[in-house]
Formats: sequence, C-alpha cells, structure tokens
Amino acid sequence: MSANKEIELGSEFRPKFGDDGLIPAISQDAETGQILMVAFMNAEALELTIKTQNAVFYSRSRKKLWRKGEESGHVQKIKQILVDCDQDCLVLKVKVDAGQCHTGYQSCFYRAIKPPGDKLEFIAEKVYDPEQAYKK
Repeated sequence: MSANKEIELGSEFRPKFGDDGLIPAISQDAETGQILMVAFMNAEALELTIKTQNAVFYSRSRKKLWRKGEESGHVQKIKQILVDCDQDCLVLKVKVDAGQCHTGYQSCFYRAIKPPGDKLEFIAEKVYDPEQAYKK
C-alpha cells in the first residue's frame, strides 16, 4: 500500500502535525453531539490525552500545555478519539460536567451570524459564572 493509502485506509495511527507541530482537535459532547470547542494539540498533549483520558491541549497564546479544567475544574473526560482520513484533525468525544467555554457558556459556539452577516446573535445562555470559576 502506498504511504497515502496506508494513512487513509490503514489501521496505524500516524497523526499528521502541521508545520507548527500542532494538530486541530474538536471537542464534542459524547452524549448530545454538541461541538464544545476547537483547540490544538502538540505531540505531548496528544500523548497525555491518550494516557490520562483527560483532554490536554497546547495553548498557542501561552505557548504551553493546557490541561482542560486545570483552573475552572471543567474537565473533559475522553470517551473516544476520532481521526479524519488524512490523520490531520481529531474529534474528541468527551463527557463533561459544566460549561466548557471560559466565557461561561456550555460551548464556545454560543453565537450565530445574523443575516445579512454583519451582526452576531446569542443562541445560548450562560451556564456558570466565569468570575467564580477562575478566581481559584
């Protein structure tokens, strides 16, 4: 099998990290299917996620590992990790307890583009007070 066919059709996990050493990871609520957030992982974050079964990401702004819930307590317990055909994107199916967005919403996707496209509308309610969660 050619290298591309092996990646696309084979059973070996060979994650394809970008030039920056990162792979996108989409967190999805395993029960509801709701998309919670999109983040990035480096090889170490992915390895720790697989090993601990808790989501670990790489913060591009802080340039360090970020263990989801380390400050807020809102962890993501891994139920399944999906990989796309090119092995360059992951979907983390996770079990969550409370809001996953640092702004207080269940999902980071709490707004929608309102036609004609220059405004946003809120489509969700806050589920926790971020000032309380992040003052630890």
